[in-house]
Parts: sequence; structure tokens; C-alpha cells
Amino acid sequence: MAFENLSERLQKALRNLTGKGKISEEDINAASREIRLALLEADVNFKVVKDFIKTIKKRALGQEVQESLTPGQQVIKIVNEELTKMMGEEAVGLTKSPHIPTVIMMVGLQGTGKTTTVGKLAYRLMKEEKARPFLIAGDIYRPAAIDQLKQIGADLNVPVFSEPDEKNVAKIVEDGLAEAAVHRNDYVIIDTAGRLEIDEPLMKELEEVKAVSQPDNILLVVDAMTGQAAADVAKTFNERLDVTGVILTKLDGDTRGGAALSIRAITGKPILFTGQGEKLTDLEVFHPDRMASRILGMGDMLTLIEKAQQDYDAKQAEKVAQKMRENTFDFNDFIDQLEQVQKMGPLDEIMKMIPGMANNPQLKNFSIDEKQIAHTKAIVYSMTPAEREDESLLNPSRRRRIAAGSGVPIVEVNRMIKEFKTAKDMMSKVTKGNFKDLEKLPGMNSPMAKMAMRRMGKSFKKKKAKKMKKVKRFHS
Repeated sequence: MAFENLSERLQKALRNLTGKGKISEEDINAASREIRLALLEADVNFKVVKDFIKTIKKRALGQEVQESLTPGQQVIKIVNEELTKMMGEEAVGLTKSPHIPTVIMMVGLQGTGKTTTVGKLAYRLMKEEKARPFLIAGDIYRPAAIDQLKQIGADLNVPVFSEPDEKNVAKIVEDGLAEAAVHRNDYVIIDTAGRLEIDEPLMKELEEVKAVSQPDNILLVVDAMTGQAAADVAKTFNERLDVTGVILTKLDGDTRGGAALSIRAITGKPILFTGQGEKLTDLEVFHPDRMASRILGMGDMLTLIEKAQQDYDAKQAEKVAQKMRENTFDFNDFIDQLEQVQKMGPLDEIMKMIPGMANNPQLKNFSIDEKQIAHTKAIVYSMTPAEREDESLLNPSRRRRIAAGSGVPIVEVNRMIKEFKTAKDMMSKVTKGNFKDLEKLPGMNSPMAKMAMRRMGKSFKKKKAKKMKKVKRFHS
């Protein structure tokens, strides 16, 4: 996550305030210093930081905190609210034209991922609105830019308009819009040229394209990894073109995240989407409140739920739950579940969306090795259909054959089968509400596993006691 270091620093600064019955001005000043340093190191604009700290101190020393029973929690609430306000308070969508097509003009410097983002946005519109987008290749300078957009169009089965021999970009856009009107496309997305840095010829060309296309949306694509420089670029583009919104790309890279915290405050324009990954599915709506919550280590359950609803098959999930109860869960189900979870994104990022997990020391170095997942799949795919349905068939000779077929050592095959059996037994017991002797299962002796089982057991006992109480009350 882009904000990993910032998140850690902010949580550390606020940790000293929690649990205190009363907070002094000295406590607030100390926390404010740490927050200011954390934001500046994350490459947030200096003026933005200055205004943010001033507001935090004023509110933290006010009546709402000083008279609170939990002043530390109140300060965290204030920081959360002000972070959200800094990034725009609420999610903003595209401006829709009252008649088709809605025209979207994409602008930005070279190397920000603009052309890929055109494809991601087209995919999102197709999936969410059943839209029929039309792409115009307006980047005639970068080698292979037109070919790249055509390949994206082919992958999505979306038309791409280009005129490779035409040197007037405004003319290309004008002809492309006429073509889109004939086919009555819902959206037209214009991919424009970028430069390594802002220059006058670039700006003049973009102004000509804007005049010809009269776009409903001018979206500035900004590389989050450039930090504060991204906010400066946004300011210049906005002054010349009056952009309607921003898309932050490469938010999953090794970046300090300052761009997301500075752009809205400097330009007054909202961040609409964030790009986190290379796939055409990797474009998310930017929710300032959820991002603030994630930065402060408070999780992001709403996004996690949305991901699950979007990528998880409810009927299949119920079918698997039934198989778990009946203890008939097999390797076919295992692979299916693995692939469904993978669709939601990297598991370490998903875990951090769960409240309390983001700053859990157990997860600090938590990562999932994609190679290990590939090995697991290879092992299962090397089994016969009968072996996948019944693991009891997996005798030593069959395991040696599977190891040879999947290209992994026999010890890895044995370990995977053992872990599968353990998980299967555990799932069967838990789905039936049976926690007795669960800790005796192989692999269930780790402190984390024991703690989880104890909590699950207590929760189940409480529910059972509550139910029995109701029954007794009814009979009496």
C-alpha cells in the first residue's frame, strides 16, 4: 500500500494519546510535531501540512476533546475527519452528458499510465453500466501508442479510432467523434499525448482538442509515485485546461502517498479513481473517508465487502459451506475457493482492510508467495479427477507421480495434502459449531490458532447460553 510508512508514523504519533484520562497541551503539541513530520516525509505539500496541523491543534485543544471521557479517541476521530476533508470528503463520479456520447478527455505527462487507464476506465464502464465505449487514439508521438490502444481495444472488444497519417490531433479527434456519433456509442474516451515535462506545444495541442471535443470530463492521470511533484503537475494542468478530476495511478508502488493528500487541497479538484495494478480490472473509485480510515490503521470493511460482492459467487459460496458441513469438501472446491479469493486482489492487502489488522505486528512481514500458490495449483492439476474428489486415494506411489507431474518435491506434495486435511477437518467442525478437541488437530498448536479457537469457542458458547436462556424463559 502506498501509505504504509505514513500509516505507521501516524499511528505511532497517536498511540501515546490513547488511554489517557486527560490530554494536556504538551501532549497535543508532541503528537502534532510527529504528525507534521510524518506528512512532510510522505511528500505532502508544505502549505497543506501547515493548514492541517493548525486545524488539528485548534480542534484537539477545544471543548469536544477536553470534556470527553476518551480524549485520545476523540483526537484520532478529529485526525480521521480532517484527513478525509483534505482528500475531498466523499467519492465523486463522472459528469454525464444529458445526451450520448459522454466525452472523456484523458490528459497527463508521459509515463503516468494514461493509455492503460483509458482501457481500465472503458472496462469499468462496460461492466458497471453495460456501456458501449469508443476510444480515440490521439497520441501520435509516442512510438507504439496507437498499437497499444488498439491492443487494449481488441482485448475489450471495443472500437478504436485512429488516423496514423494525420498530424493534426484536433482533426483526428473531430473525425473520431463523427464516427462515434454514427455508431451511437455511450462514451468516447480520448487518449492524448503526454511529454516528459509540461511544455507550451503540449498545452496548446490539448487546448485545441478541448475546443473541438467539448469534453464533459477532463481527467488528469497522475503518477502517485512522483509525490509532491504530482500536485504541482496537477496545478499547472488545471490552470490551463480546468480539469474536472484526477486519476491516481501506481498507488500500489513504493511511494510515499503525498500526492493523494495534496492534490485536492491544491487544485480543488476531486480524485475520482485510483489505479493499483497492471490488469484492466485494477481501477477503483476513490473514497476519501475509506482512505483516511486505512491510513490510520482502522481498516476498510466497506471496500472489502464490495470486493467480495463483486468477485464472489454467492451460490457457489453456499454450496461450499454445505460441503464443509458434510465434510465432502474436496480439492476441486479448494482450487475454486483459492481462485475466487485471488480475484479480490493480494491477500496481504485484503487482510489490512480488516479493522485492527493493518497495524497488527503479526502481519508486518506477512506476504503471500504467488509462486507457492502456483505450486499448489500445479499439484492439484496433476491429480486425476478421482484423486481430487477423494484424498484417501493418495497413496505413496500416487504422490510420487503427482510430484513428478507438477515439478515439485514429494515433500511439498505431502505437506500440501496434510494441510488440506487439517483445514478440511477444522472447517467441518467449525461449521457444525463443534469446537471440542479442535486444538488437537495437526497444525493447530500455534499461539495464533489457539487464540482464534478459544475466541470462536467462547463466541459459540455465549450464543448457545443465550439460546438456552430464551428456551427456559419460554417454558417457565
